[in-house]
Amino acid sequence: MEKKRIKKAKRLEVFLEFLIFGLIMGVTEDIIAVKVATGASITWHTVWIVLLVAIPFAIIGELLIDKIDFIPYLKKLFKKEEKAFMSNFK
Repeated sequence: MEKKRIKKAKRLEVFLEFLIFGLIMGVTEDIIAVKVATGASITWHTVWIVLLVAIPFAIIGELLIDKIDFIPYLKKLFKKEEKAFMSNFK
């Protein structure tokens, strides 16, 4: 029982670490995009709006990344593309 509780706590810790890092990167990226696309000055109001937009995407991204193992899908995709590419040279 204790190991299960520790495992859940560790998983939550990793989730929160990636979520916070994802939020920081997402907000930074979005602020740069706002500045480049609109030329608007960056104020705390702008940062707040960007943060509100970034939070749901960061949460969804973390939940999907934790649940889906993309490696088998990517291997299949690249095998199909490699076969199609190599068939052009036969």
